Amino acid sequence: MSAVPVTGGGARGLVSDWSADRQAFHVPWGKAMMWVFLLSDTFIFGSFLTGYMTVRASITAAWPNPSEVFALHVGGVEVPLLLIAIMTFVLITSSGTMAMAVNCAYRGDRANAATLMIVTAGFGELFVAMQAFEWSKLIMEGMRPWENPWGAAQFGSIFFMVTGFHGLHVTGGVILLLIVAVKLLRGDYAAAGSEQIVEIVGLYWHFVDLVWVFIFALFYLW
Repeated sequence: MSAVPVTGGGARGLVSDWSADRQAFHVPWGKAMMWVFLLSDTFIFGSFLTGYMTVRASITAAWPNPSEVFALHVGGVEVPLLLIAIMTFVLITSSGTMAMAVNCAYRGDRANAATLMIVTAGFGELFVAMQAFEWSKLIMEGMRPWENPWGAAQFGSIFFMVTGFHGLHVTGGVILLLIVAVKLLRGDYAAAGSEQIVEIVGLYWHFVDLVWVFIFALFYLW
């Protein structure tokens, strides 16, 4: 067993260590970079939600009641948060299909992994479509980024900013899922290991789902 050479201290030793091309942690670069990206995204969403809580707690104007703002009329009856509940169910279900896709990829079942990723993308597209319907309904009822008919004007600006930013993430995830699924079926990842790219995409998708849980709790339940 050959001994590992010991470098000197100071700047020269630091340069020698970094240029030795040794792997300190047994984590693929793709997965590591995805974790870095998700960490930075956590700071962004965390800042948005912290700003929302600060405004909500400090403002003197009446804050809109989510049960009234996000209600749907079904058969002449006003049902609070019905659309939001369906959207949440769809997104959580998509997280389950994504987990199944990762499991299939690690078992070497590329066909089912790709199929489940396409199903996950379908759930994501359905979520975005329902969000577009929600936005259209609120806009027709008079809600704008600078005002709304239910109370504090800040509600509209924060709502459109946070839900829109999350919707962009879901849309980007849908595109990524479809691209990877097609490449997976073609065997483009056979040499590199298909399970790694599927797991990396899964990390992103689970993050998007987790962020929605916080948005759901703060915007629609608080």
